[in-house]
Amino acid sequence: MSKFCFFKKVKKDTKIIMSIQKLLARQIFDSRGNPTVEVDLVTSKGLFRAAVPSGASTGVHEALELRDGDKGQYHGKSVFKAVCNINETIAPQLIKSGLSVVQQKDIDCFLLQLDGTENKKNLGANAILGVSLAVCKAGAAEKGIPLYKYIAELSCNTNLILPVPAFNVINGGSHAGNKLAMQEFMILPTGACNFTEAMKMGTEVYHHLKAVIKSQFGLDATAVGDEGGFAPNILDNKQGLELIKTAIEKAGYTGRIEIGMDVAASEFFKDGVYDLDFKNPQGDASLKIPADKLTELYHSFVKDYPIVSIEDPFDQDDWAAWSNFTGQSNIQIVGDDLTVTNPKRIYTAVEKKACNCLLLKVNQIGSITEAIDAHNLAKANGWGTMVSHRSGETEDTFIADLVVGLGTGQIKTGAPCRSERCAKYNQLLRIEEELGSSAKYAGRKFRFPSCV
Repeated sequence: MSKFCFFKKVKKDTKIIMSIQKLLARQIFDSRGNPTVEVDLVTSKGLFRAAVPSGASTGVHEALELRDGDKGQYHGKSVFKAVCNINETIAPQLIKSGLSVVQQKDIDCFLLQLDGTENKKNLGANAILGVSLAVCKAGAAEKGIPLYKYIAELSCNTNLILPVPAFNVINGGSHAGNKLAMQEFMILPTGACNFTEAMKMGTEVYHHLKAVIKSQFGLDATAVGDEGGFAPNILDNKQGLELIKTAIEKAGYTGRIEIGMDVAASEFFKDGVYDLDFKNPQGDASLKIPADKLTELYHSFVKDYPIVSIEDPFDQDDWAAWSNFTGQSNIQIVGDDLTVTNPKRIYTAVEKKACNCLLLKVNQIGSITEAIDAHNLAKANGWGTMVSHRSGETEDTFIADLVVGLGTGQIKTGAPCRSERCAKYNQLLRIEEELGSSAKYAGRKFRFPSCV
């Protein structure tokens, strides 16, 4: 995108009431206690703050998250370089440009040109995104409209939709210290009448699940992982699905709540096979299986459980396995590590018919404009889009407004537990309340919300 970005400077003789007066970044901490970037942007309307999330299972094709790498500080994870890039390079240049905060695309293009690399390695995707997020919030305030409505304007969307939440209720993979290879087991209240009821259903199942896990494995098995889901020390992935099925039954929501998974298979793909016991140094050799056997396992999951969505079922470069499975499936197949919110990867996935849904993570690509473009590209090709948090989150609720503004119909932002996760769900409750009688919930049409 950066090669073809052109922006218009605000004329000097115009009344600039929307320009940036001050831009300041600092290092703060995410939900895992790791450093991340926070940005404050000041206009005549006030101060607008944005914080950047961080992933644990990150795809190799993602934009570069700039960290200092000094093992003597914060285990090498400090972000002082990114902060410095904002304060000493981006801030003076952006303020000097005279660009208005309502020129989101122009500002994002300006930032990409300032960086000058495809993966944002000079300034850091975390530096660029922090500024882009803050600009978007300031732009909404300047327009005098809620953030979700402003995002809808930016994306040319006229259909505001409250999403189906995909609650991550059992954590495995890189998000938990248990034996479970597959990373996320989610519940989707597709049978709810509205978002408020979806939250009721999700929280009730969550607490039933806690009781089920406690009764089978003891109280210590109800500790939670990075995204608030429980992390019982189980190895069999079907056992995780069985626990969720039981909790749904106990809550009385059978048929109204469906199941989703994020396998994050790139995490356990090595030497051409998938190791379902990869967290065990003395792993069981029989659990190292090829793609065709893993495909058979997924088909058995779909046959035995109400699964409607599987994310990252194979390694990020195992295109043949992706295309084969998607061609055989009538459920949603979500690309995350495969597509990394990047138009080039999305184009390839479309050509190969490798998946049918984009996982949208703003920090994978690094700016709001590029994230919107990625969603619109996926939508134009008949895909769904699931907006997503990261496992290292902050209290910033931006993605709650993003999912409504884009009208994607689905969001995953963790369990209904831990404040950095619930902050997003609580913001969605506020948005539904604000929309009142005009509020629409995606429900069973979450894959194709334009039909709502």
